[in-house]
Amino acid sequence: MNLSQHNQFSSKASQLLSWGHWFTFANIGLALLISLSYLFADSPPTSFMGITYMLVTWLSHTSFIAFLAFVLTVFPLSLVFPYPRHIRGMAAVIATFGASLLTLDAYVYFNLGYHLSSSALPEIISLLWHRLNSSPALTTILAGGIVLVILGFQLTVSNFTWQNLARLKQLKFARYASSFLVICFALSHSIHIWADANLKFDVTKQDNFLPLSYPTTAKSLLAKNDLLDIESYKQAHNVQINQQNISYQLPTPLTKCEDYTPAKIDIFVFETAQQLAQFASNRNLYSTKQFLQPTDHNDMLFSLVYGLPAFYKSTIINEQTLPAWQSQRRSVEVTGIAALNFINDQTHTNSAIRIIKGTDDLAPRDKNTHVYAFSLADNNKEVVITSTLYSSDKRITRVNGLIQPSDIIATAVGQYLNCNAIAEQTMLGVNLHQKKDNMGVNYSQGVVIAYKKDRITLIDPDGDFKNISAAEGFSIEQGLDIPFLVHSIKKLKTFTQ
Repeated sequence: MNLSQHNQFSSKASQLLSWGHWFTFANIGLALLISLSYLFADSPPTSFMGITYMLVTWLSHTSFIAFLAFVLTVFPLSLVFPYPRHIRGMAAVIATFGASLLTLDAYVYFNLGYHLSSSALPEIISLLWHRLNSSPALTTILAGGIVLVILGFQLTVSNFTWQNLARLKQLKFARYASSFLVICFALSHSIHIWADANLKFDVTKQDNFLPLSYPTTAKSLLAKNDLLDIESYKQAHNVQINQQNISYQLPTPLTKCEDYTPAKIDIFVFETAQQLAQFASNRNLYSTKQFLQPTDHNDMLFSLVYGLPAFYKSTIINEQTLPAWQSQRRSVEVTGIAALNFINDQTHTNSAIRIIKGTDDLAPRDKNTHVYAFSLADNNKEVVITSTLYSSDKRITRVNGLIQPSDIIATAVGQYLNCNAIAEQTMLGVNLHQKKDNMGVNYSQGVVIAYKKDRITLIDPDGDFKNISAAEGFSIEQGLDIPFLVHSIKKLKTFTQ
C-alpha cells in the first residue's frame, strides 16, 4: 500500500514536471515578446558582431530568466505539493506576477535607461506617479488590462498544456529548442569575453540592456552613450571623451520672453581669493561655501556665460554661437574673456548682465544691482573644487546643496529677468530660487562630473571613476550609482542631435 501511494505520488510529480517544462516554454515565448522593448530602448549596435551578440543574448538570457523562475518557484512546489489543479493555478498566478514585473521593468528601462532597483526607487516612483497623474483613467485601464491579459494567457496555457500533455510529449520541438538556446547562451558569453579582451565596445556597451545581466561599468556606460572615442582607444589605449562630432542642437521653437523684467546683474570673477575677500569686505554680501567650480578656468567661464557644461564648448566657440537667451535680447556684456569676446554687441551700452573677469577695483553699477562674486580656482590635481561664492541675494545662502557656475546665469535670466521658461529650455543650469534637489552634472577636462548631495562622481577619460566628498574632498569608497549616472549622462547630452 505504501509502495502504491509512493508510485502514485511519483507519477503525479512526474506529470507535473513534464507539464512544467511546456508551461515554461510558453512563458519563454511571452518573456521574449515583452523583452523586445529592450532592443529598441537604446541606439542599436552598428557592427555585425554587435547585432549578433544582441540577438543571441536576448534569446538566451531571457529564456534563462524564465527557466530560472520556474526552477525556483513551480518546480519545488510540484515536488512537495503534487496536486495538479492547485499547482496549475498557483503557477499561473506566479507567472502572471513575473511577467507583469518584467513588463514594468521594460517600461522603466525604456523611459529611464535603467532597471528596477532599490537605489532607483525614488526615480521609478516619480515616473509612475507622473504617468498616473497625467492620465489616471487611461493608465489604470492599461495597467489593469495588461495584468488581466497576462493572467488569461497563463490560465489558457496552463490548461492547454495539461490537457494535451501526452501529445506534446511526442513532439521533438522541446529538445531542439533547448539545444538551440543552450548554444545561444554559450555563444553570447563567448562573444562577450572576446569583445572585452579586444575592446569591441559595440558589444560591451550592451552589458546591462537586459535585467540581471552583466553589471554596467563606467566604461561601458560611456560607450553606450557614445561618449568614448573608440578609434583613439584602439590606437593609443587612451580613451577620450568624444567631442569631435558633437552637434549642438537647441529645441525649437524657442520660448519668447514676453514678461521680461528690466534688471541689472553684475557677475565678478576675481583672479585670486585675496582680491575676492577685499571686494566682499566692503559690501553687504552673503556667502556660501557650496560653490562647485571646475579648476579649468576656460571650462568654468564658458559654463558661467552659457549655462552649459564645457561638453559643448568647442562646437559653440568654433561656430561663434550666441547664447540662446541672448539672441532675443542682446543683454550681456563679457569683459576679460577673450574666447567669448564675439558675444559683445558694441552698440549695446547698458547690458542687463555684466560678466567681468580679472580686476580688483570692480564695483556694482548701483544699489539695485544683483551681485555675484567669486574667484578662479587654484590649479590643483582635482577636476573640480568647492569654494566661496558671494551674492547680494540672501536666498542663495539657503540653497539646498551645491551651486555651479551655470546656475548663476540660469538664476540671472530665469529669476531676475523673469525669463525662466527660456532658461529651462536652453540651459542645464538651475534657477537657484527654484532648486528642489541636490544633484547636477558638469563636464571639464574630458571628465564627466556628476554630484548627488555630498558625493561627487568623476568618470575619467579612460572610463575609470572615483567618488569624492564635496565638502571635504576626500575619496569615498563606494560603487557606481548606475541609475543616477545614466540620468546624469542623458542630461549632459540634452542638446546633442
